Amino acid sequence: MLQLAKDLLRKLQQKETIQDLDETLDGLRRVIIYSDWRYYVQSDPVLSDYEYDQLYAWLKELETANPDKVSADSPTQRVAQGLTKAFPTVQHLVPMLSLENSYNADDLDDWDRKAREISGLSEIEYCIEPKFDGASISLIYENDRLLRGATRGDGVSGEDITTNIRQIRSIPLGASFAAHGIQTIEIRGEVLINKNTFKAYNEQRAADNLPPLANPRNAASGSLRMVDPREVAKRGLEAFLYHMSYHTMTDGKAEPEEIRTHSNTLELLSTLGFRSPAKQMKVVKGIQAVIDYVLEFEKERDSLPYEIDGMVIKVNDYALQDRLGMTTHHPRWAMAYKFKARQATSRLIDVDFQVGRTGSITPVAKIEPVHIGGVTVSSISLFNEDVIREKDLKKRDMVLVERAGDVIPYIVKSLADLRDGTEEEIRFPTECPVCKEKLFKPEGESVWRCINLNCEAQVVERMIHFVSKDAMDIRSLGESNVRKFYSLGLMKDIPGIYKMDFGKLEQLEGFGKKSLTNLQSAIEQSKTQPLHRLVFGLGIRYVGETTAKTLANAVNHLLDFRDWTEEQLLALEDIGPKVAGSIKQFFQTDDNIDMLKELETLGVNLKSTRADHPAGGSLDGQTFLFTGTLNKLKRSDAEAMVEEQGGKILSGVSSKLNFLIVGEDAGSKLEKAKKINTIRILSEDDFLNLIQSPATPQ
Repeated sequence: MLQLAKDLLRKLQQKETIQDLDETLDGLRRVIIYSDWRYYVQSDPVLSDYEYDQLYAWLKELETANPDKVSADSPTQRVAQGLTKAFPTVQHLVPMLSLENSYNADDLDDWDRKAREISGLSEIEYCIEPKFDGASISLIYENDRLLRGATRGDGVSGEDITTNIRQIRSIPLGASFAAHGIQTIEIRGEVLINKNTFKAYNEQRAADNLPPLANPRNAASGSLRMVDPREVAKRGLEAFLYHMSYHTMTDGKAEPEEIRTHSNTLELLSTLGFRSPAKQMKVVKGIQAVIDYVLEFEKERDSLPYEIDGMVIKVNDYALQDRLGMTTHHPRWAMAYKFKARQATSRLIDVDFQVGRTGSITPVAKIEPVHIGGVTVSSISLFNEDVIREKDLKKRDMVLVERAGDVIPYIVKSLADLRDGTEEEIRFPTECPVCKEKLFKPEGESVWRCINLNCEAQVVERMIHFVSKDAMDIRSLGESNVRKFYSLGLMKDIPGIYKMDFGKLEQLEGFGKKSLTNLQSAIEQSKTQPLHRLVFGLGIRYVGETTAKTLANAVNHLLDFRDWTEEQLLALEDIGPKVAGSIKQFFQTDDNIDMLKELETLGVNLKSTRADHPAGGSLDGQTFLFTGTLNKLKRSDAEAMVEEQGGKILSGVSSKLNFLIVGEDAGSKLEKAKKINTIRILSEDDFLNLIQSPATPQ
């Protein structure tokens, strides 16, 4: 079936003449029905959204041109098909139809022309909002109480997931619809996972030696179908509600003004405690204003805290929506403008095995270059051996590739149905690909490691990390120069950075007097960096920037940690057994102690400074955490302001937290903080006032 899909896509892209119309129509229908089943029933898509949309649009085009060829079972004659049987099936009060898709401005122009012809208007008012890339839901409220929550299903019926819906804290269990005369209402929305929440959840899974979830959309969809509601609650799901599909009024009540237009309804939902796209929406007149806005919004796509794959344009006036009506597949009063594709299929050519600075062996897939979301992708991390096995990846497999909002590409799955027998097993090495030492996998971990600290690959990666911006910040000594100088024997380890022979560097092509002066100056300046930068630059396993600051604040001299016990380390802020064990091991290794002593001899600062633990500031002893999107400050700048005044940044919400600063679209951290009475929750403006106040906060 997948080979048939590829053949059809090739014919479409090459604009081949159709030799047999019946055969082409039959092939398109079979491919789309199969793809619907894999997507809606198996939750295991085999085509990218863009490929599916192309085939669907072609089928619709052929059927429109040949109405006598339209069959009763064609996918164009119904929304989709199939339901999983894990939850009871319930019928929607109004069918959840798909939206017609557009990938260019010409389609929007054509859609607007048809709407104006039907309505007789010269200009139409539209409401534009983000097209969230999550799992669609339908909610029914009756007498101000949540009555039922359901998945989209086949558009006519969905799965009753009310219990799981109740775990999503951004969905109110009750709302004051009666105050507006509404007795029963069905509203539609999308369940999402915030990008930061998704990243943190995957990091926790990695720490627990579990494979990462593929992407926020699949994670949200899968979470809604989990049998245990307690597990659903752990996922940090959020929901945006963006459409009123049905409502009845209390006897004798007239329909209020606030539900006569789509934009007013979004404002009402927001007022009633729902998360709606009211802040992101825009109401405009005329299609050119729509086109201008969606093209501008696409540039900001990656700055949003959620994944979106386009914009939805709706006729704003509900009365006009009713006049325009709908087809069997989609409403005539709405259209989805899709952004550049983030998915594509490619062939997995080979797998390289790379050695990280802590000795971890990371498999990296080499694929046939493919263009996704404005960039060409040819290399993709496969994380570890377990991911290869769980995704059943083989060399020469066709694979589905996705590029998420954080721009990191990953392989969603292999397209096993396309295998022809030429595929090869991916064999994980048993020895280090660089130094040839035997690899080890610590008990309870999923990553194979080279434990030879003198392995060349690890030495180079440690130096690259040491000179990086967030560590010692030696700006003229980037990754390419580190690799070049190492290969030429000009530096062999971290202390070697401070012992380079600049006379030999002068002889290298491309290194003039000015560049060498800048490099020498950057190296000298790095010697006086505050201690926390050195701690982070050492690359101690599990020690990030926040933990590095905690460690730098705890001692007067870095070598003091030689005498610390794990119990003392565990008493520090946000340090658990795993981190404490790693720190203890680092400072019990003779080679590491010798390196630190040599660095100090070379002039590198190993003592705690005022920058590491400022005292006497207005925020001395206070702890802070930021969540959501700040509008006036960068997150890093805000955190620096806290530390300059003697405050500390924590990594999570706990009873030790004094202040939570909340930006737009704050998520689970805000909900958790509300349960702890001692935490003060401030807006960004409140925070700026606090910083500027000379008084110490109470």
